[in-house]
Amino acid sequence: MTLFTDNLFLTDDPDGFRVCRETRTSNTATMSVIYCEAGYLEVYFHGKMLRINAGEMFVRVPDFNFKLGPYELSPDLKFKQVTISTSVFETIMHDHMRVEPHWWAKLEYIKKNPIFAINAISVDFLNTYFHLLQLQLQDNQTSYRKQILMLIARGAAMEMLNYLDKLAVIEDNDDYRNSVNQSDYTFREFTKLLQQYPHKREVQWYAQQLGITPKYLSEICKERSGKAAGEWIADVTVSEIKHYLHNTTKPIHEIARLMEFPNASFFCQYTKKHTGLTPNHFRKQKSE
Repeated sequence: MTLFTDNLFLTDDPDGFRVCRETRTSNTATMSVIYCEAGYLEVYFHGKMLRINAGEMFVRVPDFNFKLGPYELSPDLKFKQVTISTSVFETIMHDHMRVEPHWWAKLEYIKKNPIFAINAISVDFLNTYFHLLQLQLQDNQTSYRKQILMLIARGAAMEMLNYLDKLAVIEDNDDYRNSVNQSDYTFREFTKLLQQYPHKREVQWYAQQLGITPKYLSEICKERSGKAAGEWIADVTVSEIKHYLHNTTKPIHEIARLMEFPNASFFCQYTKKHTGLTPNHFRKQKSE
């Protein structure tokens, strides 16, 4: 069984894995979760061949520096795979930035440790989310299909991050700085600032906090994520705006003040530019 949309790919079929591998994961920085139920799967990743055995899960978060290489599937392989686009992954992560203090450290942990055994409860959760995604992808008549798929994907991601609480060793700032190169450290510090100050919208402000030039900050962001610093800032700002409009009843002028816009008019212009809708229309659309 293989099902997919532009942003989501679901399969438990070896042929589906090959299609996804050759059309999506080899050329784009997608996120993939593969749970091996029987047999094994080998894949070249981060400069070495990794083997995913029965009872283990492989998680690949978007990383523009490392793409999946050659692979081998055992004849008796049974597995489940969910792959989401970078845009969906970033939407989920922007939401997590608001509630998850160690979200970036957990992603770094996954990059270094992409394979881990999961317990029976987590297997049940994974199978449940997989089944829910399957049902939604098979139902073309669902009015809110896209929104429901996003909610299921978000729940699955939060469950995975919750499970990592039991596994991940979160390095403190000094330990992390000593264990990575300068650009990795700077990019992590930039994302931490985004988490703490989502209302700041100038690349210059973030660059000053980090003691580097705006140009260098954008180069680092582009190298590490494929997006310039300004794009990261705009994405986080829009995510924060959507949160206020969707999850609160605060008036537009109050949201504009909280987001540190000079006035409600400028806030409305910014929102329409980045979402295609005015704040009132966006809020109304979500309530329909």
